[in-house]
Amino acid sequence: MSDANHARRTAVYLLDQVLGEGWLLAECYAAGALEKLAPEDRARAQRLAVETLRSLERADRILKKHLKKTPPLMVMNALRLGTVELCSGGAAHGVVNAMVAIVSKHRHHGQLKGLVNAVLRKVAEEGPAEWAKLRIPRLPNWLRKPLVQAWGAEAVLGMEAAHYAGAPLDITGKPGVDVQALGGVPLPTGSLRISGAGQVSALPGYQAGDWWVQDAAAALPALILNAQPGEQVLDLCAAPGGKTMQMAAAGASVTAVDVSESRVARLRENLERTGLVAGLVVGDALEQTGQYDAVLLDAPCSATGTIRRHPDLPQAKDGSEFGALIELQAQMLAHAWTLVKPGGRLMYCTCSLLPDEGECQVEEALDMFPDMAADRDALKVPGVEADWITEEGGLRLRPDYWPERGGMDGFYMALLRKTA
Repeated sequence: MSDANHARRTAVYLLDQVLGEGWLLAECYAAGALEKLAPEDRARAQRLAVETLRSLERADRILKKHLKKTPPLMVMNALRLGTVELCSGGAAHGVVNAMVAIVSKHRHHGQLKGLVNAVLRKVAEEGPAEWAKLRIPRLPNWLRKPLVQAWGAEAVLGMEAAHYAGAPLDITGKPGVDVQALGGVPLPTGSLRISGAGQVSALPGYQAGDWWVQDAAAALPALILNAQPGEQVLDLCAAPGGKTMQMAAAGASVTAVDVSESRVARLRENLERTGLVAGLVVGDALEQTGQYDAVLLDAPCSATGTIRRHPDLPQAKDGSEFGALIELQAQMLAHAWTLVKPGGRLMYCTCSLLPDEGECQVEEALDMFPDMAADRDALKVPGVEADWITEEGGLRLRPDYWPERGGMDGFYMALLRKTA
C-alpha cells in the first residue's frame, strides 16, 4: 500500500475505535495507533480522522441516499472518510481507488469493495454540490440538550459553528520574549493566535523555548491567579503544564502535581524546553498536604469545552461518566481549600461547558465554606468582557465568543479567597 493509503487505512481504524469502541483519539495515539507511520503520514491520518469526525453528520446525510442499509462499521467509516475527502476537493480517482483497496484487503468485509466503488463514484459526482447546502453539523442530543438548556439554542448554534471551524493555534510567550516573528494576531487577553500554523515544533522560537501552545481561554486561570515572585503555589492536575509554566515564568515557586506518570514526563519536557523550573510530583490531588499562598485546581472534567480541537469527544462519549466526575470535582475543590493558607487564594477551573462542573460547583462551595469568597475584581483583566462574569462571581467562557477571531475553548474559572 502507498503511504497515502497507509494514512487513510489508519484514519479508518481510528474512526472504528472512536465510533465503535468509545475510545478517544488521544487514547488511540497513546496505545500506539500511529507508531508505524512516517511523521507526514501520521499527521495526515490524524487530520483525516478529525475532519471526518467533525463532518460526520454531513457525510452520513450524503451517503444515506446511496445506501439501502447501513454496512458494517468499518465499511461505513471508509465511505465516510471517502465522502469527506471527495466533498473537500479530493481527486475522485485517487480517493475512490484508495477506499476500494482498503476495504478489499479487510478479511471480513472484502466482498463489499464493489459497494464502496459504486457509492463513492456517485458521491464524487453529486456530493460536492450537496455538501455546500448542508447545515453545520449539530452536537449529539445527549450533549446538545443540556447545553441548550444552559445557554439557549442560538448560543449552541454559535458553539457548533465554532466546533465545525476547528481551532487555530494559540500561544503564550515567556515574559519579555518578542513572539511577533510568528506572524500571529495578538488577542485582547494577551495570547497570540496563529492560523494555518503547520508543524508546531518547526515554528520560530519553539526549540529556544520562547513560548508554548495554550488556548487563549486556558491561559486565563493563571493570569487571574496572578502568582507573585516568591509565592508558594500548588498546581493540581497540572499536565501538560501550560499554567505551571505561566506561574513559574512569573517567578513563583511552583509545585506541579499530576496523577499520570506519562503526563508528568511531558510536563518535564516542556519545562526543560522553556528553561523554567517547577517541582514535579506524580500523585493524587486528594492526597496532597501542606499550606500554600495559592492553589490552582484545573479539575478533571467532561472536556466539553475543547470540542473545537477534539471532535471525537461527543462521538466517543455519551455523558454516562459525568456524574462521577462532578462528584470528584466537589471532593477536589473541598480538599484544595484545605491547602490554602489564611489570606491565600484558590483558582478553580474546568474546560467544561456544563454549569454542573463550573457555576454549580462554586455556588455549593461558597455555601459550604464560610471563609470562602469569590473575588470578582480579579477577573477584570484585559480582554475579559463584563457579561462573561457570572452571578456567583466566576468567569464563563464559550466557543461562540470571539466568533470574528476564531472562537475560544469553553472554560469556567473562579478565584476564591480565604479570609484571614
